[in-house]
This record gives sequence, structure tokens and C-alpha cells, in this order.
Amino acid sequence: MLVYSAFLSVTYAQGPAKAAYVEIGGPGLASANFDMRFANKEGGAGFRVGVGAFPVNGATVVTVPLGLNYLIGKNNKSYFEVGAGFTYLKISAKNHGTSKNFTSSFGNVTLGYRYAPAKGGFFFKAEVTPIFGSGFFLPFAGLGFGYKF
Repeated sequence: MLVYSAFLSVTYAQGPAKAAYVEIGGPGLASANFDMRFANKEGGAGFRVGVGAFPVNGATVVTVPLGLNYLIGKNNKSYFEVGAGFTYLKISAKNHGTSKNFTSSFGNVTLGYRYAPAKGGFFFKAEVTPIFGSGFFLPFAGLGFGYKF
């Protein structure tokens, strides 16, 4: 009974794998992100949500990337990631006292490598993330660095 109780406490304390990271490129263009598995395991299905904000030629660009992903791997630190998502985009510009806003969205596909050790620590991902929308398709890529817990 004591062994069973100890096993249950370790199992429930573990919870789903999570990561917080910054990404340059990728579907958020330049963003801070949170990623989590749906089940209490390291790989498998999960999601990401992020937010980015940066200036471009006097305008402010805000992005909100959302996506579903699936991690494939057996050694609990190196994974192949496949996913799809959606990014909300808003560009705000002020020119001579007037404001102009542009909002849009685009889809993306994610294919890449993820390093995420089972016991937590340094997190890294490199991916190909083509983005697409109404009438456009752009090959794209991204690098992410952060902490897995």
C-alpha cells in the first residue's frame, strides 16, 4: 500500500509537460509563448499560445499565434514536432496625428525539431513554418529558446 501511495503521488505531481519560450521567426514572427501537452506525458498532443509586439518603420506590429501540435519521440528529450495553427495580426501606425490600423490573420504549418528534457531545463526548437492566407504562401522558419518545466 505504501509503494502504491508513493507511485500515485509522483504520478499526479508530474502533470503535463509545459514550456515557456521566446521565438524568433515562426508563426508569431517575434513572440513569447507557452506550450503544454494535453495529457500527463512528455510527448503527444498539445497546444501553444503566444503574443508578440515589435516596431516596424514607425508602426507597431502585434501578433497572437495559436496552434495545435504533436510531439513524436521516444527518448524523452528529442522530438519531431508537427502542427498547424493560426496567427492574429494587427498593425497600428500613427502619422501626423492620425491613426491607421490594419488587422488580418494567417495560417501556418509547423515541422521541426524540439529539444525538451523530461526533467525540465533548457528548451530549444528549430522549425520550418510556412505561412499562408488569402492569396499568399510564404516559406518561413523559426527558432525558439526557453525553459521546459
